[in-house]
Amino acid sequence: MSETGPHIDKIAGLRERIAAHIIATPVVHCPFMESALGGGTEVTAKLEFLQRTGTFKSRGALATLMGLDEARLACGVTAVSAGNHAIATSFAAHALETTAKVVMIRSANPARVASCKAYGAEVVLADDVHTAFELAEQIQETEGRYLVHPFEGRDVALGTGTVGFEICEQVSAFDVLLVPVGGGGLIGGVSNAVKQLRPDCEIIGVEPTGADTMHRSREAGSPQAIDTVRTIADSLGAPFAMPYSFALTEANVDRLVRVDDDMLRRCMGLLFQAMKVAVEPACVATTAALLGPLRDDLKGKRVVLVMCGSNIDWATFEQQVILDESVA
Repeated sequence: MSETGPHIDKIAGLRERIAAHIIATPVVHCPFMESALGGGTEVTAKLEFLQRTGTFKSRGALATLMGLDEARLACGVTAVSAGNHAIATSFAAHALETTAKVVMIRSANPARVASCKAYGAEVVLADDVHTAFELAEQIQETEGRYLVHPFEGRDVALGTGTVGFEICEQVSAFDVLLVPVGGGGLIGGVSNAVKQLRPDCEIIGVEPTGADTMHRSREAGSPQAIDTVRTIADSLGAPFAMPYSFALTEANVDRLVRVDDDMLRRCMGLLFQAMKVAVEPACVATTAALLGPLRDDLKGKRVVLVMCGSNIDWATFEQQVILDESVA
Protein backbone atom coordinates (compact mmCIF):
# COMPACT_ATOMS: atom_id res chain seq x y z
CA MET A 1 0.00 0.00 0.00
CA SER A 2 1.28 3.46 -0.88
CA GLU A 3 2.07 5.72 2.07
CA THR A 4 1.41 8.77 -0.10
CA GLY A 5 -2.09 7.80 -1.25
CA PRO A 6 -5.40 8.62 0.44
CA HIS A 7 -6.54 6.07 3.02
CA ILE A 8 -9.39 3.83 1.96
CA ASP A 9 -11.63 5.31 4.69
CA LYS A 10 -11.21 8.77 3.10
CA ILE A 11 -12.08 7.31 -0.31
CA ALA A 12 -15.19 5.65 1.11
CA GLY A 13 -16.19 8.92 2.76
CA LEU A 14 -15.83 10.86 -0.48
CA ARG A 15 -17.91 8.29 -2.31
CA GLU A 16 -20.76 9.03 0.07
CA ARG A 17 -20.34 12.78 -0.42
CA ILE A 18 -20.43 12.65 -4.21
CA ALA A 19 -23.13 9.96 -4.44
CA ALA A 20 -25.85 12.48 -5.29
CA HIS A 21 -23.90 13.68 -8.33
CA ILE A 22 -22.48 10.51 -9.88
CA ILE A 23 -23.52 7.03 -10.97
CA ALA A 24 -22.19 3.84 -9.41
CA THR A 25 -21.38 2.51 -12.88
CA PRO A 26 -22.10 -1.17 -13.54
CA VAL A 27 -19.75 -4.05 -14.17
CA VAL A 28 -20.58 -6.62 -16.85
CA HIS A 29 -19.34 -10.07 -17.80
CA CYS A 30 -17.72 -10.15 -21.28
CA PRO A 31 -18.21 -13.62 -22.84
CA PHE A 32 -17.21 -12.42 -26.33
CA MET A 33 -13.73 -11.61 -25.04
CA GLU A 34 -13.51 -14.86 -23.13
CA SER A 35 -14.33 -16.78 -26.29
CA ALA A 36 -11.63 -14.93 -28.20
CA LEU A 37 -9.05 -15.55 -25.48
CA GLY A 38 -9.87 -19.13 -24.50
CA GLY A 39 -7.96 -20.91 -21.76
CA GLY A 40 -10.50 -20.23 -19.05
CA THR A 41 -9.87 -16.49 -18.86
CA GLU A 42 -12.70 -14.62 -17.10
CA VAL A 43 -13.32 -11.01 -18.17
CA THR A 44 -15.37 -8.35 -16.41
CA ALA A 45 -15.61 -4.72 -17.52
CA LYS A 46 -16.24 -1.68 -15.34
CA LEU A 47 -18.39 0.54 -17.56
CA GLU A 48 -17.19 3.92 -16.37
CA PHE A 49 -18.04 5.36 -19.79
CA LEU A 50 -21.63 5.41 -18.52
CA GLN A 51 -20.63 7.93 -15.83
CA ARG A 52 -22.07 11.45 -15.69
CA THR A 53 -20.25 13.54 -18.35
CA GLY A 54 -19.24 10.32 -20.13
CA THR A 55 -16.04 9.61 -18.18
CA PHE A 56 -14.55 8.98 -14.74
CA LYS A 57 -13.32 12.60 -14.71
CA SER A 58 -16.41 13.90 -12.93
CA ARG A 59 -15.31 12.06 -9.76
CA GLY A 60 -11.99 13.90 -9.48
CA ALA A 61 -13.51 17.25 -10.42
CA LEU A 62 -16.21 16.93 -7.75
CA ALA A 63 -13.64 15.85 -5.16
CA THR A 64 -11.50 18.88 -5.96
CA LEU A 65 -14.32 21.42 -5.84
CA MET A 66 -15.76 19.93 -2.66
CA GLY A 67 -12.36 20.44 -1.06
CA LEU A 68 -12.46 24.22 -1.64
CA ASP A 69 -13.63 26.65 1.01
CA GLU A 70 -16.70 28.77 0.32
CA ALA A 71 -14.77 31.91 -0.65
CA ARG A 72 -12.46 30.15 -3.08
CA LEU A 73 -15.32 28.20 -4.65
CA ALA A 74 -17.24 31.44 -5.19
CA CYS A 75 -14.36 32.78 -7.32
CA GLY A 76 -14.96 30.01 -9.84
CA VAL A 77 -12.63 27.47 -11.41
CA THR A 78 -10.60 26.88 -14.53
CA ALA A 79 -9.21 23.77 -16.19
CA VAL A 80 -7.23 22.64 -19.22
CA SER A 81 -8.18 19.60 -21.24
CA ALA A 82 -8.57 17.92 -24.61
CA GLY A 83 -12.19 17.58 -23.63
CA ASN A 84 -13.16 15.14 -20.92
CA HIS A 85 -11.67 16.98 -17.95
CA ALA A 86 -13.07 20.27 -19.22
CA ILE A 87 -16.53 18.73 -19.41
CA ALA A 88 -16.18 17.24 -15.93
CA THR A 89 -15.01 20.54 -14.43
CA SER A 90 -17.89 22.37 -16.12
CA PHE A 91 -20.30 19.78 -14.74
CA ALA A 92 -18.87 19.96 -11.21
CA ALA A 93 -18.98 23.77 -11.22
CA HIS A 94 -22.62 23.69 -12.32
CA ALA A 95 -23.47 21.05 -9.69
CA LEU A 96 -21.86 23.10 -6.91
CA GLU A 97 -23.27 26.41 -8.16
CA THR A 98 -20.11 28.20 -9.22
CA THR A 99 -18.62 29.21 -12.59
CA ALA A 100 -16.06 27.57 -14.88
CA LYS A 101 -13.77 29.01 -17.57
CA VAL A 102 -12.05 26.10 -19.30
CA VAL A 103 -9.20 25.96 -21.80
CA MET A 104 -9.44 23.39 -24.59
CA ILE A 105 -7.27 22.49 -27.56
CA ARG A 106 -8.45 24.15 -30.78
CA SER A 107 -8.66 20.73 -32.42
CA ALA A 108 -10.94 19.42 -29.65
CA ASN A 109 -14.01 17.55 -30.77
CA PRO A 110 -16.82 20.12 -31.26
CA ALA A 111 -19.22 17.88 -29.35
CA ARG A 112 -16.97 18.12 -26.29
CA VAL A 113 -16.80 21.90 -26.57
CA ALA A 114 -20.59 21.99 -26.80
CA SER A 115 -20.90 19.81 -23.69
CA CYS A 116 -18.86 22.31 -21.66
CA LYS A 117 -21.02 25.18 -22.84
CA ALA A 118 -24.17 23.20 -22.03
CA TYR A 119 -23.07 23.18 -18.37
CA GLY A 120 -22.64 26.95 -18.51
CA ALA A 121 -18.86 27.11 -18.86
CA GLU A 122 -16.93 29.68 -20.87
CA VAL A 123 -14.55 27.97 -23.31
CA VAL A 124 -11.15 29.38 -24.37
CA LEU A 125 -9.33 27.65 -27.25
CA ALA A 126 -5.55 27.12 -27.45
CA ASP A 127 -3.38 25.98 -30.35
CA ASP A 128 -1.69 23.10 -28.51
CA VAL A 129 -1.60 21.41 -25.12
CA HIS A 130 1.45 23.29 -23.83
CA THR A 131 -0.13 26.66 -24.72
CA ALA A 132 -3.36 25.49 -23.09
CA PHE A 133 -1.66 24.93 -19.75
CA GLU A 134 -0.08 28.41 -19.97
CA LEU A 135 -3.47 30.00 -20.66
CA ALA A 136 -5.10 28.18 -17.75
CA GLU A 137 -2.37 29.44 -15.43
CA GLN A 138 -2.91 32.98 -16.70
CA ILE A 139 -6.64 32.71 -15.99
CA GLN A 140 -5.84 31.45 -12.51
CA GLU A 141 -3.53 34.40 -11.82
CA THR A 142 -5.61 37.19 -13.36
CA GLU A 143 -9.13 36.08 -12.39
CA GLY A 144 -8.46 34.28 -9.13
CA ARG A 145 -10.07 31.08 -10.37
CA TYR A 146 -8.94 27.80 -8.85
CA LEU A 147 -7.08 25.60 -11.34
CA VAL A 148 -8.60 22.12 -11.30
CA HIS A 149 -5.77 19.88 -12.44
CA PRO A 150 -6.71 17.10 -14.88
CA PHE A 151 -4.68 14.37 -13.17
CA GLU A 152 -2.40 15.58 -10.39
CA GLY A 153 -3.05 15.82 -6.67
CA ARG A 154 -4.58 14.19 -3.65
CA ASP A 155 -8.14 15.30 -4.44
CA VAL A 156 -7.94 13.74 -7.91
CA ALA A 157 -6.66 10.49 -6.37
CA LEU A 158 -9.50 10.56 -3.86
CA GLY A 159 -12.01 10.93 -6.68
CA THR A 160 -10.58 8.29 -8.98
CA GLY A 161 -10.06 6.05 -5.99
CA THR A 162 -13.85 5.70 -5.80
CA VAL A 163 -13.69 3.77 -9.10
CA GLY A 164 -11.39 1.21 -7.49
CA PHE A 165 -13.53 1.14 -4.35
CA GLU A 166 -16.62 0.33 -6.40
CA ILE A 167 -14.84 -2.40 -8.38
CA CYS A 168 -13.86 -4.15 -5.16
CA GLU A 169 -17.48 -3.94 -3.98
CA GLN A 170 -18.92 -5.18 -7.26
CA VAL A 171 -16.49 -7.98 -8.21
CA SER A 172 -16.05 -10.61 -5.52
CA ALA A 173 -12.67 -11.87 -6.71
CA PHE A 174 -10.23 -10.95 -9.48
CA ASP A 175 -6.56 -11.53 -10.21
CA VAL A 176 -5.70 -8.66 -12.54
CA LEU A 177 -6.96 -5.12 -13.08
CA LEU A 178 -6.23 -3.23 -16.33
CA VAL A 179 -6.46 0.57 -16.21
CA PRO A 180 -5.90 3.19 -18.97
CA VAL A 181 -3.07 5.67 -18.40
CA GLY A 182 -2.99 9.30 -19.49
CA GLY A 183 -1.42 11.65 -16.95
CA GLY A 184 -1.78 9.07 -14.21
CA GLY A 185 -4.71 10.46 -12.26
CA LEU A 186 -7.00 7.51 -12.94
CA ILE A 187 -4.50 4.72 -12.45
CA GLY A 188 -2.88 6.47 -9.48
CA GLY A 189 -6.15 6.74 -7.58
CA VAL A 190 -7.60 3.39 -8.65
CA SER A 191 -4.41 1.46 -7.87
CA ASN A 192 -4.03 3.13 -4.48
CA ALA A 193 -7.57 2.11 -3.50
CA VAL A 194 -7.44 -1.42 -4.91
CA LYS A 195 -4.07 -2.26 -3.37
CA GLN A 196 -5.50 -1.41 0.05
CA LEU A 197 -8.52 -3.70 -0.47
CA ARG A 198 -7.00 -6.40 -2.70
CA PRO A 199 -3.23 -6.26 -2.12
CA ASP A 200 -2.57 -9.44 -4.13
CA CYS A 201 -4.22 -8.12 -7.29
CA GLU A 202 -1.87 -7.37 -10.18
CA ILE A 203 -2.49 -3.89 -11.60
CA ILE A 204 -1.42 -3.16 -15.17
CA GLY A 205 -1.48 0.26 -16.81
CA VAL A 206 -2.16 0.69 -20.53
CA GLU A 207 -0.78 3.61 -22.56
CA PRO A 208 -1.04 4.48 -26.26
CA THR A 209 2.31 4.22 -28.04
CA GLY A 210 2.02 7.84 -29.15
CA ALA A 211 1.66 9.17 -25.59
CA ASP A 212 3.78 6.88 -23.41
CA THR A 213 4.74 9.45 -20.79
CA MET A 214 4.40 7.04 -17.86
CA HIS A 215 6.60 4.44 -19.55
CA ARG A 216 9.31 7.04 -20.04
CA SER A 217 8.89 8.30 -16.49
CA ARG A 218 9.18 4.82 -15.02
CA GLU A 219 12.28 4.10 -17.09
CA ALA A 220 13.87 7.38 -15.96
CA GLY A 221 12.76 7.05 -12.34
CA SER A 222 11.14 10.50 -12.34
CA PRO A 223 8.31 12.36 -14.11
CA GLN A 224 9.08 12.97 -17.78
CA ALA A 225 7.53 14.92 -20.68
CA ILE A 226 6.98 14.24 -24.37
CA ASP A 227 7.27 16.78 -27.18
CA THR A 228 4.15 15.81 -29.12
CA VAL A 229 1.11 13.62 -28.53
CA ARG A 230 0.69 11.23 -31.47
CA THR A 231 -2.40 9.12 -30.86
CA ILE A 232 -6.09 9.13 -31.67
CA ALA A 233 -6.68 8.53 -27.94
CA ASP A 234 -6.47 12.25 -27.19
CA SER A 235 -7.91 11.90 -23.69
CA LEU A 236 -4.87 9.75 -22.81
CA GLY A 237 -2.52 12.28 -24.37
CA ALA A 238 -0.97 13.92 -21.31
CA PRO A 239 2.18 15.80 -22.37
CA PHE A 240 3.96 15.15 -19.07
CA ALA A 241 3.82 13.21 -15.83
CA MET A 242 3.77 14.86 -12.41
CA PRO A 243 5.20 13.86 -9.03
CA TYR A 244 2.14 12.83 -7.01
CA SER A 245 0.38 10.68 -9.61
CA PHE A 246 3.74 9.27 -10.69
CA ALA A 247 4.52 8.30 -7.09
CA LEU A 248 1.17 6.53 -6.71
CA THR A 249 1.76 4.67 -9.95
CA GLU A 250 5.27 3.66 -8.92
CA ALA A 251 4.01 2.42 -5.55
CA ASN A 252 0.98 0.46 -6.71
CA VAL A 253 1.14 -0.42 -10.42
CA ASP A 254 2.90 -3.68 -11.18
CA ARG A 255 3.66 -3.04 -14.85
CA LEU A 256 2.78 -1.03 -17.95
CA VAL A 257 2.03 -2.03 -21.54
CA ARG A 258 1.54 -0.07 -24.77
CA VAL A 259 -1.11 -0.35 -27.48
CA ASP A 260 -1.01 1.31 -30.91
CA ASP A 261 -3.73 3.24 -32.70
CA ASP A 262 -4.52 0.39 -35.09
CA MET A 263 -5.30 -1.84 -32.09
CA LEU A 264 -7.51 0.89 -30.64
CA ARG A 265 -9.43 1.30 -33.91
CA ARG A 266 -10.08 -2.43 -34.16
CA CYS A 267 -11.22 -2.69 -30.56
CA MET A 268 -13.59 0.25 -31.04
CA GLY A 269 -15.10 -1.86 -33.80
CA LEU A 270 -15.19 -4.96 -31.61
CA LEU A 271 -17.04 -3.22 -28.78
CA PHE A 272 -19.48 -1.67 -31.25
CA GLN A 273 -20.22 -5.04 -32.83
CA ALA A 274 -20.26 -7.12 -29.63
CA MET A 275 -21.66 -4.66 -27.06
CA LYS A 276 -23.48 -2.18 -29.35
CA VAL A 277 -21.64 0.80 -27.85
CA ALA A 278 -19.73 3.58 -29.62
CA VAL A 279 -16.88 4.71 -27.36
CA GLU A 280 -13.82 6.91 -27.69
CA PRO A 281 -10.39 5.37 -28.39
CA ALA A 282 -9.18 5.72 -24.78
CA CYS A 283 -12.07 3.54 -23.63
CA VAL A 284 -10.81 0.49 -25.51
CA ALA A 285 -7.18 0.72 -24.39
CA THR A 286 -7.62 -2.01 -21.79
CA THR A 287 -9.48 -4.25 -24.25
CA ALA A 288 -6.69 -3.77 -26.79
CA ALA A 289 -4.08 -4.71 -24.20
CA LEU A 290 -5.94 -7.83 -23.11
CA LEU A 291 -6.53 -9.05 -26.65
CA GLY A 292 -3.07 -7.97 -27.78
CA PRO A 293 0.16 -7.87 -25.74
CA LEU A 294 -1.33 -9.46 -22.61
CA ARG A 295 -3.27 -12.26 -24.32
CA ASP A 296 -0.90 -15.08 -23.32
CA ASP A 297 0.24 -13.62 -19.98
CA LEU A 298 -3.27 -13.40 -18.56
CA LYS A 299 -4.69 -16.64 -19.91
CA GLY A 300 -6.76 -18.43 -17.28
CA LYS A 301 -6.92 -15.43 -14.95
CA ARG A 302 -9.85 -13.38 -13.66
CA VAL A 303 -9.43 -9.99 -15.32
CA VAL A 304 -11.22 -6.69 -14.76
CA LEU A 305 -11.01 -3.95 -17.40
CA VAL A 306 -11.69 -0.29 -16.71
CA MET A 307 -13.51 1.20 -19.72
CA CYS A 308 -13.17 4.91 -19.22
CA GLY A 309 -14.97 7.20 -21.68
CA SER A 310 -17.63 7.65 -24.35
CA ASN A 311 -17.26 11.29 -25.42
CA ILE A 312 -17.21 10.90 -29.18
CA ASP A 313 -19.56 12.02 -31.92
CA TRP A 314 -20.70 9.69 -34.68
CA ALA A 315 -18.71 11.37 -37.47
CA THR A 316 -15.45 10.97 -35.55
CA PHE A 317 -16.27 7.44 -34.49
CA GLU A 318 -17.06 6.45 -38.06
CA GLN A 319 -13.77 7.96 -39.23
CA GLN A 320 -11.66 6.20 -36.58
CA VAL A 321 -13.25 2.78 -36.17
CA ILE A 322 -12.15 -0.37 -37.99
CA LEU A 323 -14.92 -2.96 -38.27
CA ASP A 324 -14.23 -6.66 -38.69
CA GLU A 325 -16.59 -7.83 -41.40
CA SER A 326 -16.33 -11.41 -40.11
CA VAL A 327 -18.01 -10.43 -36.81
CA ALA A 328 -21.77 -10.81 -36.96
